[in-house]
Amino acid sequence: MGSHRNALVAVVRQELAEARGTARAVLAAAESARSEALRRKQLVRDAYSTCLAQLAEAREAARREVLRRTQAQAGRLARDVESLAALSASGAAGTAWRYWTPTEPDRVNRPGLLRIGTIGYDPGDGERRLPALAPLLDHAHVNLAGDRAAADGVISGLLLRALGTTRPGDVRLTVYDPEQLGGTLAPFAPLGNAGLLSFVGPGGLGAVLDDLVEQICRINETVLAAGYASLAELTEATTGPRAEPWRIIVLLADAEPAADQRAQLDRITRTGVACGVHLVVRGLDLTPHPSLERIEVHEDSATCDALGELTVRLDPAPPPDRIAGFCRATAERLGQGAPPVRFTDLEPEKLWIESSAHGLSAPLGDDAHGSLVSVPLGDAASHALIGGPPGSGRTNLIHAWIGSLAARYGPAELALYLLDLKAGGSFARFAPSPRDPSWLPQVRLAGINLDGDREVGLAMLRHLGDEVRARAQAGKRYEAARLAELRAEDPVGHWPRIVAVIDEFPVLLAGRDALADEAGALLEDLARRGRSQGIHLVLAGQDVSGFEALSGRSGLIGQFTLRIALPGARHILGETNQAAAAIPRFHAVVNADSGAAGADHIVRLPDAGDRQAWRTLQRRLWHQRPDTCVPPRLFDGDAVPRLPQAYRPGGRVLPHGADIGSSPGAVLGERIDVSARPARLRLGPTPGRNLAVLGTRTGEACDVLAAAALSLAAQGPARFSIVCLDPGADRPAAWLATQLSRADRYGPADLDRLFDDPAPDGVPHYVLGYALDAAGAAYRDRWRSLLADGPERRIHVLGWWRSVARLHEDLGGAGARLDTIGAWVALDVQGPELGPLSPQPGGPVWHPRTRRALYFDRSVHRHPEVIIPYEVNSDHT
Repeated sequence: MGSHRNALVAVVRQELAEARGTARAVLAAAESARSEALRRKQLVRDAYSTCLAQLAEAREAARREVLRRTQAQAGRLARDVESLAALSASGAAGTAWRYWTPTEPDRVNRPGLLRIGTIGYDPGDGERRLPALAPLLDHAHVNLAGDRAAADGVISGLLLRALGTTRPGDVRLTVYDPEQLGGTLAPFAPLGNAGLLSFVGPGGLGAVLDDLVEQICRINETVLAAGYASLAELTEATTGPRAEPWRIIVLLADAEPAADQRAQLDRITRTGVACGVHLVVRGLDLTPHPSLERIEVHEDSATCDALGELTVRLDPAPPPDRIAGFCRATAERLGQGAPPVRFTDLEPEKLWIESSAHGLSAPLGDDAHGSLVSVPLGDAASHALIGGPPGSGRTNLIHAWIGSLAARYGPAELALYLLDLKAGGSFARFAPSPRDPSWLPQVRLAGINLDGDREVGLAMLRHLGDEVRARAQAGKRYEAARLAELRAEDPVGHWPRIVAVIDEFPVLLAGRDALADEAGALLEDLARRGRSQGIHLVLAGQDVSGFEALSGRSGLIGQFTLRIALPGARHILGETNQAAAAIPRFHAVVNADSGAAGADHIVRLPDAGDRQAWRTLQRRLWHQRPDTCVPPRLFDGDAVPRLPQAYRPGGRVLPHGADIGSSPGAVLGERIDVSARPARLRLGPTPGRNLAVLGTRTGEACDVLAAAALSLAAQGPARFSIVCLDPGADRPAAWLATQLSRADRYGPADLDRLFDDPAPDGVPHYVLGYALDAAGAAYRDRWRSLLADGPERRIHVLGWWRSVARLHEDLGGAGARLDTIGAWVALDVQGPELGPLSPQPGGPVWHPRTRRALYFDRSVHRHPEVIIPYEVNSDHT
């Protein structure tokens, strides 16, 4: 019994122990689950906080980006609006009174808008003020209401801006002010002395309105008969001065006019704008019409129809003394006489009827009395010197003179060579272009954008020197008097006179180098010998620099007896002659006595910048040109010439011996010359007939090699091996291979195969090497052998080395002979680096320029010449 109880107690204890163990395990598991739940809860909270922070950061970044874009777009729109406002009301039409000055109007464009105040707006970076513009001339009548004093200020401003943006005499004012008898606009009274302003008394309104209606009817008939809708369109189409002035009638009246006067006002409101008649009315409501601009004026603000609901902060009225001063100056200017001659007035009644046998003479402008002033170029005044500071109108003068000469002397009488040695294209209009196929028939050469290309000027002077010698040789059979008789008897058969114009000529003589020395010597020789052969020089430049360029050449400056000085020019006329300091703008002093005082002629110059007038004259001359007249040579320093089709396979193959010679000629680029001639390398079976292209400009180096290969392929059977060792040249090299009928390509792993090729078969073999300096030392001996022995076997290497040092190393290093390289083309290589390859000690004077190369062939050149590599490899890109 006791043992049974003990056993039962033991079982119970065992079960209790197991139960406690199970409870402990469950408790531990619950605690673990609770801890895990708390950990996950914390993780979720942390992730939530992080997510909130990221979302807030992203939202802030997005907000900043939106704000930035908004401000940038608002800024762009604001600048566009400001630019549009500046174009719509330029110069005196939109300048604040503090800086206001009258501006010379454009001959072509119609009047724009006029400023009355400013409009405030916020583009995102703070408030700005935009000019508030209102229409008037050729656009609208103006009807003002509201505060009388402020309205009178607006009227004064509109009138002054309208007068300041038109030519004197183009606007005439009529003022009707029955209460103050014109006292409101009294500062404009000086215009009455010139007949531009009239005040109408209280009883004169009806007569004025009747007269305006009659004028409108007369003008309207004239306009309709010409086939136009308005006087403005007729004036714009004729590109001349206005046939009728604008008429502005200012009505300052608060009382209702009589019925007949109201009817006349309504007629003027409807038809006046098209005929240049405008009403400016204060205190009287005009009948609504699309051509009527209403302005509601308050004390310092206004609203107007053109600006909708925008509020305008009005400008203060212009100072009375400024109005009076401007009106006095306008009246005085009108009292000086007729306006200057127009460019079209320089044309003769009949074109090309003059002979240049005894010289050239053409009007450059007119004098104060309106008479044309002719400028001679001949035996007495053979050469001209033009000077003036920047902005004085030098280009305008040259264009006017060229147009006047070209209208009088045909291509058989006159030849023009024109160079602009600065970064500009002032002579481009004389050559054909994609927009205008016409050209000036007398022009033989037009050089533009020549900033840095002094070689063009030197080439032209050399060409003219050859012309002088040719004419002198042909004229040795005649005495001078007999030659003049021959020219007079045979006006068609004599030589045309040559006028060479060099703008910014001091650039040609700048620097102490061989080019400047040769240019100076050629100029002096041409000035001395050209006068007897009908060759005339016209040098133009800034006065001080131009004089300094010639001051050390007394033999040269003494030949320029014809001097033309623009306003403010110094050192062009004699030392005691100060005439240029006293002339206004658009004037010039013409002196045919070396600038001596007492020989001055003051010339008022026309506006030769009118492209429409120029285009009309040039097309008339172009259509009248003879069949033998060819387009001029246009040398554009900014343009890259394309390889002509004649020098490509399948092009027009030149006959054997015609400008090619007995040996094939590899075309390398275009020479800087009067004619567009290529620079060629003769590749005959003589030692050294190899070419080295030097520099790191990959594109230009590939173009030189491609031009050479294509031109050689165009001259007859040839075999080509293209070796490309530079990955940057793979594409041009592959394209070139597709253009050649017999071409093998070799890479860095194929060089052994190149040198193991069979012996030549009599067909010229050209090895074109791209980055040959990358071949390595293992192939140097083979290259040297090929360069030395190849030409005699009709194998020529045309290779590109990326530096002179690498070429020298490939040819044997220090002390090696470079005779195997008979010609080289240097790209971005400095002059001293070319010393080992150049005949000049220390290397040539050469400063690398983009798309310019220095070419030297020791069998032809005494000095290297600058060439322009053709554009070839861009054909396939």
